[in-house]
Amino acid sequence: MPKFRTLDDVDPRGKRVLVRCDFNVPMKDGEVTDATRIERACETLEELVRKGARVVVLSHFGRPKGKPESSMSLKPIVRPLSEALGGIDVRFAPDCVGELAHAVVDALPDGGVALLENLRFHAGEEKGDSTFADQLATLGDLYVNDAFSVSHRAHASVTGLAERLPAYAGRLMQAELEALEAALGGAQRPTAAVIGGAKVSSKLDVLGHVMEKVDVLVIGGGMANTFLNAQGTKVGRSLCEHDLADTARAIMAKAADHNVAIVLPTDVVVATEFKVGARNRTVPADAVSPDEMILDVGPDSVAEVERKLDGCRTLLWNGPMGAFEVEPFDRGTNGVARAVARLTQEGKLRSVAGGGDTVAALAHAGVLEQFSYVSTAGGAFLEWLEGKELPGVAALAPR
Repeated sequence: MPKFRTLDDVDPRGKRVLVRCDFNVPMKDGEVTDATRIERACETLEELVRKGARVVVLSHFGRPKGKPESSMSLKPIVRPLSEALGGIDVRFAPDCVGELAHAVVDALPDGGVALLENLRFHAGEEKGDSTFADQLATLGDLYVNDAFSVSHRAHASVTGLAERLPAYAGRLMQAELEALEAALGGAQRPTAAVIGGAKVSSKLDVLGHVMEKVDVLVIGGGMANTFLNAQGTKVGRSLCEHDLADTARAIMAKAADHNVAIVLPTDVVVATEFKVGARNRTVPADAVSPDEMILDVGPDSVAEVERKLDGCRTLLWNGPMGAFEVEPFDRGTNGVARAVARLTQEGKLRSVAGGGDTVAALAHAGVLEQFSYVSTAGGAFLEWLEGKELPGVAALAPR
């Protein structure tokens, strides 16, 4: 991971600071229904306000396809942002470039905050257009990226601004990068990874990259069925990529070469239909009937994962153990999540998790706040897991 500058490295007093946030928040009838992302950005914004910067907030919202769309305006963000900042006046510019933006930014006092209109109302944002990046850059003296979740995209406000202005990581971005580095790059050993989800095909690059960094690899969800099948275990009507049997065997062989212990379910919860409250039974993994589907891991499997993790110092988690969205097939994911939370709270384990389904699963289990760090980034987190260089992070390296 490249070195990057933080807010510790700059005095922003009197400077116009462009802060890239991710305020792509849930909204209904013009009202924000979950302000978590807004609240998490406030550490950076409040620090800049306190230090006397002129804070100019940039964000996208939705997919307006490069033209203004009233339903995707950032104006409804002004009030919840102001509330999250303790009632400070937040000025709004009806555009993010041009005269309308300059009029608001130029009138900002030291310690003032402005929110500019949706970046994606301009096609140049997602295209990484240099002219659009030039226009944005005229609004600021410094650039702060506090949006890890969009840093896998070479957009104008992500990489373009970092190339044109002195660039720094915001506190949220800094926390994310330091947590990820601690979870994989510079992790305390032994290190474990829990990789779940529906399909092996969507996690091949993740498995390949993680394999070289961990000591224990727990495979759950529908992915586990593909590995069980590759070992000759009958999985009935379960979700399974039968055509990837050779790939699964190659991954297991690579794990053996690297002395990585792969943990697969030893018992599973099966049903003949997938619905809430479906009749189900718990059986050994090799006792699935032809008409049954594996929908969760069983209690013995949960206990085995807990035993493995009890001997580890670091855990990286991406993907659920089963179909957690539908009761009673949430028990396996809940059980492992609560075990990780307990080990974390006891100081035995540093736990870092991320990915949309993972965040939802941990929230469902009631342990979201008990992990060491939970990333709300989706695609960026997955690409980092795959070992890819993220353009927005690379752009923060001092030049």
